[in-house]
Order: sequence, then C-alpha cells, then structure tokens
Amino acid sequence: MTAVQGSLPILVEQDVVLARQAARQAAVACKLRLIDQTKLVTAASELARNAVIYGGGGSMEWSVVESGLRRGLRLVFIDHGPGIPDTAQALTDGWSSGSGMGLGLSGSRRLVDEFELDSAPGKGTRVAITKWI
Repeated sequence: MTAVQGSLPILVEQDVVLARQAARQAAVACKLRLIDQTKLVTAASELARNAVIYGGGGSMEWSVVESGLRRGLRLVFIDHGPGIPDTAQALTDGWSSGSGMGLGLSGSRRLVDEFELDSAPGKGTRVAITKWI
C-alpha cells in the first residue's frame, strides 16, 4: 500500500470542500470499499464544517494506521476554538449548540469504526476517526 498522509488547513467554508476531496482521495488510495469511502467522506465533511463554524477554523490530518493485521485510514480534526463543555451531551442525537440538526458529531461517530473526541472549554477540540479496510 502506498503511504498516504497529509494535512490541510480548514479555515473557511470552501476548505470543507477541499477536506472532503482530500479524504476521498486518501480513501481511494487506501482501497476502501465505495460504501466505506462514502461514510468516511461524509463524516469528514461534518467534522470539517464543525471546525469552521464552531472552532473558528482548524486543520485536518490524515494517515494510514495499522493495528495487528488491520490497516485503516485515520483522519484527525483539530481546532483551537472555545471547546465543548459537555462532550457527552454533544454526542447526543439532536443536540446542537447552534442552528444545525444536531447530527454532526453523533452522526459522524456512527459512520466510522473508531471515534475519539477530546475537548474542554478553552482547550479547543480534537476529533479522530478511523475507518478500517
């Protein structure tokens, strides 16, 4: 497998499109199945949008990861915004701190194989997602 890794700033709404494209290209290069590509790209789009809207901008990093015999694609979204005061509440379907439908974080979590959320007030937010091949 070709090494797939990189990073991309996500500062404005147009960068969400670039993040989605980068996620798709990495997923294709990793030979993810089409359905898994679609799930990963959808989650990436939601998380990139969150970084812009709620985090004031941030970045997306991607890399191939291995665990035993498994290989996968990991995307990490980082922002230095206000953080999430209650991560359990933020992961509840239907809850939104803004005007959205409240499916960004919880929906993204359901679309991937692994989901990690690290956030606190004044600390910013880091979300890492992995889709295994």
